Amino acid sequence: MKSLRITIDTNSGFCFGVVYAIQMAEDILQEQGYLYCLGDIVHNDVEVERLQQRGLCIIDHNQLRQLHNETVLIRAHGEPPETYQTALANNLTIIDASCPVVLKLQNRIKSSYDKKESIYIYGKHGHAEVLGLLGQTNNKAVVFENIAELLQHKLPSQLTLFSQTTKSTDSFYKVKQVMEEQGVAVSANDTICRQVSNRDKDLRKFAAQFDKVIFVSGTKSSNGKVLYQVCKDTNPETRFVSKVEELRPEWFAAGESVGICGATSTPLWLMEEVRDALQKF
Repeated sequence: MKSLRITIDTNSGFCFGVVYAIQMAEDILQEQGYLYCLGDIVHNDVEVERLQQRGLCIIDHNQLRQLHNETVLIRAHGEPPETYQTALANNLTIIDASCPVVLKLQNRIKSSYDKKESIYIYGKHGHAEVLGLLGQTNNKAVVFENIAELLQHKLPSQLTLFSQTTKSTDSFYKVKQVMEEQGVAVSANDTICRQVSNRDKDLRKFAAQFDKVIFVSGTKSSNGKVLYQVCKDTNPETRFVSKVEELRPEWFAAGESVGICGATSTPLWLMEEVRDALQKF
């Protein structure tokens, strides 16, 4: 036995938007035994598998267009207007678990679009949330992932800046500063979720305390990739695992302190399983 001293980060795990979506899914699954969900309910394969075993059926937008007279869950990332139009045409009952922070952002973008403003969105191309935001502008907004990509565009003299809710506040205001240095008048809308964006600072403090850190996340999670790098930069002895089976005893020496943390899409039960496995080493 290595007698590892293990601590789970109390700030890690699902954000409230994901908690809300999964609770809604579980309630309906208990009532009717099955439920359609548009896209992975959370970017964590083991949590998705758990819910699929209870009757959750993941569908894509093509399958949605073929579905009639059923109930469909909209996940926390939100959806563009055309999804709701399809649901109306196909007599689908929508259970809308869109995160309130995302809905607020969608409404602001729609309002700016209606005023014919030039809209720029700092976010990841193809991300579910960003596709929902783009939909508010009839896909007319400019999406960019970083400053280098931003500077490839010929910027207008005046624009309205928004951000995917999970971006860091520091990088958002850096983008605003760069735009202004280019002579652009920027109307910046900070609708970043502080429960998510503040985790990088919390994680740095957490990761620095331990000999080794295990970061638990689904491989599809954008947030997970970013926060893992935060941990790795702070503590080079950080390992990424998506499930318990990936843990290796040779990573640890006897008596070491180990911190377990994760993304906003990482369930607490999975981090607890990782803890339990480490205790057996």
